[in-house]
Amino acid sequence: RWRFTREDNLLARRMFERAVALDAGYAQAYAELGWTYLNEWVMQWSRDRRTLDQAFELAQRTLGLDDSLTDGHLLSAHVALWRKQHDRAIAQAERAMALNPNSPFCSLDLGQILTWAGRPREAIPLVRRALRRDPRYTFGYLWALGHAYWVLERREEAVAAFQEALTGNPDFLPAHVYLAVVYSELGRTAEARAEMAEVGRL
Repeated sequence: RWRFTREDNLLARRMFERAVALDAGYAQAYAELGWTYLNEWVMQWSRDRRTLDQAFELAQRTLGLDDSLTDGHLLSAHVALWRKQHDRAIAQAERAMALNPNSPFCSLDLGQILTWAGRPREAIPLVRRALRRDPRYTFGYLWALGHAYWVLERREEAVAAFQEALTGNPDFLPAHVYLAVVYSELGRTAEARAEMAEVGRL
């Protein structure tokens, strides 16, 4: 979930598969295994619908083992989001927040889901709170912030956030994709083409 490269995602999957083979009741390992499938779908390394279905099944397995596990609810929330079940996604993310209100990931994920659901103004303070609480994972928070600004058509602020995200992870594909889009909208064609070249490289 951290580096967002195809190779690291597959390596993580093998490790989590080994973990559940050693302990079939290890709920956290099922959740993390589910994230590898969700990442594969979101990053478009797989367009096979069964990839998303596998993430859903692992979320269900996780919550069947431990309904109090924050990561299980967050995984379930994001799967629902990609199935365009926005109300369910928000409810699951809010459940995770209720279980762990101080978690920066809960703030981040609820914020991301609210943006995708067309409520970016509510998302921005949540993402900013996540940024304050966790200075290590800034590229993910900054991408979410940039996405909310883009949905609000605050394009210059979106550019700044996406650019800052790339200082933390220069190979973070979503930031390059959205920078290309925003630059194009701003008429900055050369910069948009440069970002699309990075997308192609990645």
